[in-house]
Amino acid sequence: MKLRGGLEVWKMGIVKYSNALKLQEELVKKRQMRIIPDILLSLQHPPTYTLGKRRTDHNLLVSQTDLENMGAELHYTERGGDVTFHGPHQAILYPIISLRESGLGARRYVENLEDTMIKLASVYGIQAQRGMKGETGVWVSNRKIGAIGVRISSGITSHGLAFNIDPDLTFFSHIVPCGILDKEVTSLRKESQMTLPEENVITDSFVDCFIDVFGIQDVTYKETNSL
Repeated sequence: MKLRGGLEVWKMGIVKYSNALKLQEELVKKRQMRIIPDILLSLQHPPTYTLGKRRTDHNLLVSQTDLENMGAELHYTERGGDVTFHGPHQAILYPIISLRESGLGARRYVENLEDTMIKLASVYGIQAQRGMKGETGVWVSNRKIGAIGVRISSGITSHGLAFNIDPDLTFFSHIVPCGILDKEVTSLRKESQMTLPEENVITDSFVDCFIDVFGIQDVTYKETNSL
């Protein structure tokens, strides 16, 4: 199933999580009113832990004070899933898409997000796959390389997917990622045998994989660091 209509891709660089959250809320309202087309936000965050609707606080293994000492923020969100980490050298896509207009159901939408990360991994010689039952995201063997947490409100998506290019993986040792015990977190840098290009090239490839998986024909790009 292809998305109908066009897509605006906003390349935003590093954005504070609170600012990105506020922007998504504004864009969702505008998309519901059909003021704007589908939007894809491409960005990174400073060190940030987020907990979704399935959150269980014991999966966050450090205190608020410890987080502050680490230079990391903590945010409670309305996306699906449990706890995860966002930080530099992790590519993030937040699609603001009308599922009703596209004809996509929620399950197919999430599968497309998984396929986007699987496709990106394959570009750099890595065989990734969906998780086993109860394991969200995308995996290389039993090591998680990409996370998914979405929200759908009145048929409009927000939040999205995060792919580990080369983040500081020690940040993940302070949580039980997505509430899944005894599984490692990995990265493109750690898994790929290839000489990787500059990070912006990989980020652009991530966007290209999304566009290809969703079958989007009409794409425009916007560079912004206004947040």
